[in-house]
Amino acid sequence: MRPENSYSDCSSTVELRFLLLPLPGFTMLPLGAFIDKLRFSADDADLSRQRYCEWKVLGLSPGMLSSSSGITIGVEQTPEDIDFGHYDYLVVFGCRSARDARLAVTDYGGVLQQAAAAGITLVSIDNASFLLAEAGLLNRTPVAVHWRHQQEFSEAFPALDMRSDQIFCIAEKRISCAGGGAAVDLAVELLARHLGRDRALKGLADMLVDEVRQPLHQLRSRDNQSTGSRHLDRALSLMRDRLAGPYQISALAQQIGIGRRQLDRLFQSHFDSSTAGYWLEMRLQHLRWRLLNSDHSLVRLGEEVGFADTSYLCKVFRKRFGKTPARFKADPARPT
Repeated sequence: MRPENSYSDCSSTVELRFLLLPLPGFTMLPLGAFIDKLRFSADDADLSRQRYCEWKVLGLSPGMLSSSSGITIGVEQTPEDIDFGHYDYLVVFGCRSARDARLAVTDYGGVLQQAAAAGITLVSIDNASFLLAEAGLLNRTPVAVHWRHQQEFSEAFPALDMRSDQIFCIAEKRISCAGGGAAVDLAVELLARHLGRDRALKGLADMLVDEVRQPLHQLRSRDNQSTGSRHLDRALSLMRDRLAGPYQISALAQQIGIGRRQLDRLFQSHFDSSTAGYWLEMRLQHLRWRLLNSDHSLVRLGEEVGFADTSYLCKVFRKRFGKTPARFKADPARPT
């Protein structure tokens, strides 16, 4: 709910209008971050009035909508209540899993098609890109995809132009954002285009945001921290981008520009593991996460991490986590 002093000022000063469409089970971080950035830029001082830009929460029906954490928000508008042509952006916020986002096309596909026909710019946040892709609304459009979903997205929509190196991507009538805190960066960019840079940056210090990141920002937290070795950092980056293989360590070392023995020594020194052992652990950890966050078959998930032999995969997984993938999915309690 907005504060009592937060209201839509329908004067001529409103230059930018958003419809916010959270999918059932939406994640709070990108939605809250996006709205708060709009709030700071929408008014002078910190009065939370919607003077220079305004936003409404859109839902298929009136009532409350639950997030993945159980927090609920109220739906302010339904498709029957609004004229899509009155708004500049329809921002769709992703849900608990990419699979759920794809299935949501049954309920939301018509609404998105209606909005697109009205000329509104469609924005997908996090795995909402799966919904727009499933609805056929991302053809010939570059798409920024969260690194957790890159393999799944490329397999589901191989013809689409997935951008694995961008936190957000802006095309003419389609915009995508990888999610999380990147929603702030995207909001700043959109606000700057309509309201000017100064107003777009307003409130960042209050949000304790040091700087605005550009689309090609390299996510340092994904690497945790630099190992202090340029060769080792490069190897880790290549490994993460090639979970599906191939897994020739010698070819990896050659691309980095060192010998395989030197690469093994680096991994042994820093991680107390061989290069092959570390890469295997990375693949198994990804598989573990996917087992808990998708309903895909083990055959398909195995292909995502380079295991063509399902029986061998089960053997390796059980050795690492103490139970087969099927038993693990039924009972996730496991060693780390």
